Amino acid sequence: MSNLDASMDTMEHSRFSAIYGPVIKKLTACTELNTQEVTCLMLIYYKFVKMNGPLARKMMKKQMYQVFLSLFNVGSFKVAERTLNTITKDVKYISPEAWISLFEIFTTNNLEMRMRFAFAVYNTKGTDVIDREQVGVACEAFFHGDDEEEVNELKLDMTEFIMKKFDLDKDGVISYEDYSTVVTRQPVLVDFLGYLFPPRDVKNLMAHCINFDTILSSLIM
Repeated sequence: MSNLDASMDTMEHSRFSAIYGPVIKKLTACTELNTQEVTCLMLIYYKFVKMNGPLARKMMKKQMYQVFLSLFNVGSFKVAERTLNTITKDVKYISPEAWISLFEIFTTNNLEMRMRFAFAVYNTKGTDVIDREQVGVACEAFFHGDDEEEVNELKLDMTEFIMKKFDLDKDGVISYEDYSTVVTRQPVLVDFLGYLFPPRDVKNLMAHCINFDTILSSLIM
């Protein structure tokens, strides 16, 4: 494995390769990311792990919240928590697989993958459908102001609008079939219940920091 990080000497590169080489090979084979992209991401992961002590092998979940804040520009703990709970059930650590999975989802152009992920994040009750209550809770983050009555009215109106837009079969809930049908027609609505996917400027930063060829190519197009 070539030395991709100038801040690490040959010995440390060898240590990194010994620890994560097999993982990189496995993750490259089962994701859309190429070897260089996975390797660069794992170098960053490795540096987070090093901060946890010489015997550490996994990134702490609390470190991931800093990534959400500083790189993804997500300041909401609830959004970060729901996102992480979708990719891993571990309450303390972020595995290499979860780390790579998150970046794959955040950078893919595969709409089906993005829809599956977003719906899972929004499906907070684990019932395979999104009900009016869940939509209403999400809408609470959309409006703020001093006039509580007006804000509540706006929230109710938005909840009603979203239900009418997405509940295609009029059964009172939004199924994945309802959601995917609407989003396939209008992909911009993929994260309709709140910010999930990094915008273009954040993806541009990620691309240059992590040598993401696939992102750079999509940004140029």
